[in-house]
Amino acid sequence: MGFWLELAASGLITGGIYAVVALGLNLQYGLMRIMNISHGEFLMLGAYLTWLAHTVFGINPVAFLPVVAIVLFLTGLAVYRLCFRRITRTSPSVEIIEARSLLVGFGLMYLVQNAAYMTWGADLRGYSFLADAVEIGGARFAGNSLLAFGFAVAASLALLAVLRWTMLGKAIRAMMQSPTGAQLVGIDTAFLHPAVFGAGLALAGVAGALLSMVYEITPGMGEPYTVTALIVITLGGLGSAAGCLAGGMLLGLVEAFGMHFTSPSLKMLLSYAVFIAVLLARPKGLFAR
Repeated sequence: MGFWLELAASGLITGGIYAVVALGLNLQYGLMRIMNISHGEFLMLGAYLTWLAHTVFGINPVAFLPVVAIVLFLTGLAVYRLCFRRITRTSPSVEIIEARSLLVGFGLMYLVQNAAYMTWGADLRGYSFLADAVEIGGARFAGNSLLAFGFAVAASLALLAVLRWTMLGKAIRAMMQSPTGAQLVGIDTAFLHPAVFGAGLALAGVAGALLSMVYEITPGMGEPYTVTALIVITLGGLGSAAGCLAGGMLLGLVEAFGMHFTSPSLKMLLSYAVFIAVLLARPKGLFAR
């Protein structure tokens, strides 16, 4: 019983991280149709900032999470202004916004990734933080994994609460449903677009900071998380924050149990199999309404 609990918990822990990464990308793509394929590189930057803060300055990684969120939010404002604002304003259709932003995102991905390689090198980096095992219900878990899962779920639920019960959240959801209609009722798109883009990168940075507590990091770590985020968005439904959380958990469980019964080397194959099956059976997502 303890083994199966550990296996399920490991899937949920991984899925919680997936959900936070996907939430940030879903905000950007769902609201502005910006396909920011470089999203995972900012997760990587959040991981390296946390690693530097802990190893060089001795700062507690948990206490550093708000700093990471603020730094990546401001970075998001700058990236939107420099790379994506003109695309959203001049593109005549949603399809052209997606195509142009995809190309810009690829360039940005390699720019950030190679800058990280030049700055920190290709060696794996890491630090020890709350690595002692904690026993719950006969199963043993690393303390840092439980902490990362707790913060990931808390961040996801906090975003869900903002989107559902605040005027800002209603404005964001209105823009996701009908950008033209939202403008007609006075919603300030010039403010919301950069703010939401920055919030998306802030979530990615927080996810990277949480990952740095659990795993070793490398400049190339972000790209697979971008692909995973796209799979989670497909599972949960475009623009659905609750669907992202549920989709992330589901994908984490599928990977955990799938790798146990097959092979760890088939992780991405399992993810893509789920991705293709959902696209064929429910193109709008498992949890879309």
